[in-house]
Amino acid sequence: MSNFFIDTNQRQITFTDNRFYTAESGAFIPSVTTILQAYPKDAHFFSWLKQVGEEADTIRDEAGRRGSIVHSLTERYDAGEEVNLLDNGGNINFKMSEWTMFERYVEYRQQVDQEIMYSEINFISEQLGYAGTVDRVTQINGKNYLIDIKTSNTIYDHYWLQLAAYNQLMIDAYKSINVIDHVAILWLNAKTRTAGKNGAIQGAGWQLIIREDAERANDLKLFNATKLLWDAQNSDMKPRIKTYSLTHKL
Repeated sequence: MSNFFIDTNQRQITFTDNRFYTAESGAFIPSVTTILQAYPKDAHFFSWLKQVGEEADTIRDEAGRRGSIVHSLTERYDAGEEVNLLDNGGNINFKMSEWTMFERYVEYRQQVDQEIMYSEINFISEQLGYAGTVDRVTQINGKNYLIDIKTSNTIYDHYWLQLAAYNQLMIDAYKSINVIDHVAILWLNAKTRTAGKNGAIQGAGWQLIIREDAERANDLKLFNATKLLWDAQNSDMKPRIKTYSLTHKL
């Protein structure tokens, strides 16, 4: 989902609210991650908030920026593009923390034989009342995996609710419950030190965490409950849209 579009005829640029997707009917549909902002925070969050104080917003924004850059690098790599650490002038393009996570992704791709079926694909459902962008759908050993890429310091519970909602979007889109066999998180900031044993898919600093099937139904129930909370709190929420001229001259 692009967060802006340019009208060259009107010489304008319009920034759209990335909390919402636009359906074919023109309706604004909230994103899964926006809805999950209503998911209750646990004691660890408030303890962290107390520790970092006024730096909380800066830390959050930096983590979001890092995640966006790593996602972009992995998408370009999977599309067959040559991704370079240095620009044409020999300057480093990315922070080492970002490039390190990208290198972990490259190792994962080299280690795990798979066919990427979808990459960064949008699903919008007016019937379900939410939308989202799926990072990857891949086929591994004949099974379809819905994979979300994470660069956070830990794996939060609501990540699984996010994947449950994405899975439901795909079921709604394809009118079939048999689209996805497994949901998983590819964690590029894992605490792992070695390659996996006993079938575990991991390496130093990265890990593919597969959700237990028995927990997936409850994940969807919790997401639906969270959506009820979000709907109750945001029934009158409207997307923010700003349009600016491309040029000005006195």
